[in-house]
Order: sequence, then structure tokens, then C-alpha cells
Amino acid sequence: MTTATTATTATTASTATTPNGTVGAPGASQVTDPAAERLRRWRLVLGGEGGGDGTGCALGGTDAAMDRTLEALYGSGPGSGPGQGAGGGRRAAGLGGSAPQIARWLGDIRTYFPTSVVQVMQRDAIDRLGLSALLLEPEMLEAVEADVHLVGTLLSLNKVMPETTKETARAVVRKVVEDLEKRLTNRTRATLAGALDRSARISRPRHRDIDWDRTIRANLKNYLPEYGTVVPERLIGYGRAAQSVKKEVILCIDQSGSMAASVVYASVFGAVLASMRSLDTRLVVFDTAVVDLTDQLSDPVDVLFGTQLGGGTDINRALAYCQSRITRPAETVVVLISDLYEGGIRNEMLKRVAAMKAAGVRFVTLLALSDEGAPAYDRDHAAALAALGAPAFACTPDLFPEVMAAALEKRPLPVPESFAPHGGSGAAG
Repeated sequence: MTTATTATTATTASTATTPNGTVGAPGASQVTDPAAERLRRWRLVLGGEGGGDGTGCALGGTDAAMDRTLEALYGSGPGSGPGQGAGGGRRAAGLGGSAPQIARWLGDIRTYFPTSVVQVMQRDAIDRLGLSALLLEPEMLEAVEADVHLVGTLLSLNKVMPETTKETARAVVRKVVEDLEKRLTNRTRATLAGALDRSARISRPRHRDIDWDRTIRANLKNYLPEYGTVVPERLIGYGRAAQSVKKEVILCIDQSGSMAASVVYASVFGAVLASMRSLDTRLVVFDTAVVDLTDQLSDPVDVLFGTQLGGGTDINRALAYCQSRITRPAETVVVLISDLYEGGIRNEMLKRVAAMKAAGVRFVTLLALSDEGAPAYDRDHAAALAALGAPAFACTPDLFPEVMAAALEKRPLPVPESFAPHGGSGAAG
């Protein structure tokens, strides 16, 4: 199914039956006949003025305007661009080079389509029609619907962005980052705090380190009713260093162009991890060079603008840097976020991973950290890492806290089934 079909289907599928039995979508024409409604939907999917698509269904009003926004983007021939009408024959693509036209088109798609579809259409406009340069104009940035993919595009344009646009771009990026932080922070902190507490729990605590709540619950079976007391046969507590740094985490992020969404999510998670006092978090980005952005972790927007999407990939060099920063191997988790298309020395990269694991480092490879489906990645490298006991798999942002909790507690990683052949059961690593 093409993206045009997906976008149109998502909109037409949002139609609902009204109390009087008619079928309608927000802003769409009301249709009482189910057969006519099916033809209307197919007409919007297929395009074609005057019923030229074969449906024999003519559109009017809002439906015709909706069709023009789709025609401008998903047509097959030269078009007149948005805002210039749909008359003229075949379905045609073209947003033209005029910023006012595109601004109108951006407003139109927000009128006729839900936000999720708007974001898809914006990405397609950038990819299919080469509109990246227009994002360098502040007026365009203010008009678009911001999402993770738009942030990735802005970061790739960072070096050529004029000064007049950079502040607007930062505002767009900050909005997306703040939305992600609201979504991810609380759950990540709660999940990892529990993992850190469990990893620090001891069975022979000193008196002032006893966790009385857990101790009482664990010894309820030893309750003596005649004395009205519980005999604490088993004491549960935390070490004296409970509030100090327990674990070290190194996020090593591939900033090649294909990893844009992963870079955005990893930067947000890096800031969240850095805010936890019991974790010592380091964030490293790389292409053929390596940049340590740890000192900017207090603001993920600064981290993102410190990256430079695009370029080659030298995973071995990046891992060499990370390895040199490890001070407590048994208490360290290294998370490599990369599609594993290595441009450096493959055998050296694998030897380095093996050496870190032999020293006690927990090594995790995420082929992607995003909401999207299975990524493209180097399967040979993924299989080689799995053979070393370092499973490689794609991870959604919602799953990431669980992955980190398992890594910190040295439990089997929650490897998705689709990646089990490369990562085994997830017990390794």
C-alpha cells in the first residue's frame, strides 16, 4: 500500500455513522448510501478528475479540496501546486517553489487530516519533492506539525541553517523534546529506580540500613499472636552507599543519517538517565569521528544540536573511546545504538566487544530506538554480536526502560521474538 493510499485510507476510515444514519467524516460530504460511500473512498484513494479513475464518482465541496491536497503530493505528473485548483486533467504532483503556496498546503492538510496523517504527509513532501530547503525559512517551520522525523530533518540541515532560522528551529525541537520527556520520564525513572534498589538490596544490613517495610512483609509468616509481634528471621535492607552512584551507563549513538529518530529518542533518554543520582551516565555520538556530549546532558536540545547527522560510520573507534572511559566494568552497561553498517575494522570491533564482556561489562546493541517497524541493519554483524552473547535487536521507546532495567540487574533482556534468531533467548549479554 502506498503512502498516499495509507494517508487517504486513514482519513476516510475515520468516518462515523451519525444519528440520522448518514456516514460522514470531519468536514467531508455526508453520504447516505453505503455503496456510494465506498465509491467516494476509492475515488479519494485513486484520484482522477471527473471520475477518470474508473469509479464514476465526482467529488465536490470539502472532498474536492481534500483531493487537491493529495493530488499536489501524490500525483504522477507535473502539477500546478497547492492552491491552484485541480482542474487540468490527470492527477499530478507538485507543491511548486512558492513558499506561500506551501504554507497554504500545510494549513490545508491540517484542516482535512488527523495529526498522525499530517506528519506522514509532511515527511513525504520533504522526501518526494525535495522541500528540505524550505525548512530553512522560519515561516515554514512555524507552519509544520512537529514530530521526531521533522527534528531529524532539522538536525541534518543544522550546518546550513541561516541564523535567522536557528532560533525557530530550536523552538520546534524543544517542543518535540518536551513532549517526549513528558511521555517517557516518569516511567523510565520508576522502572530503573526499582531495578537499582533491587540490585543494591542486601540480606545482612546494619541496623540503620534495614528496610523495615520490606522486612516486616517478608516475615509475616513469623507473626507471634501471643506476643503481638513479628520475628524478623530475615532482614532486608540497602547498602550504606544506597544514595551514591551504583551503576555506570554509556550510550554510544550512531549519528548516521538513517538513525535520525534513534538519535532523538536516545538524547531524551540520556537526559533522563543523567538526572538519576544513582547512575553515572555518559553519552557519546559518532560517525567516522567520536564526540562526547556528556557535559550537555542537562539539556537534550543542546545534545541534539551537538550532533551532525550524516556521514560514515566507525563503530570500532567509538567503542574504543567508550572502553577507555570504563572504570568499573562489572557495574557498567554499554548500549550501542546502531544499524551496524560498519565502515571501520569489523574484526577489531568484535574483539573490543568480546573484551568488554570478558571484563564484566553488560553490552546491549539496539539496531534502532524508535516507534517504527523492523529497521534495515547489517545481519552478519548482528549475528556475530549474538554469537558473543550480545543480542542485537530493535527497541521501541516504551520498551527501553525494561531493557535498561534488565541490563542493570543482569537479567535476560526482553528481546522481541522477531529478533530471537540473532539474540537467542535474550539471556546472554
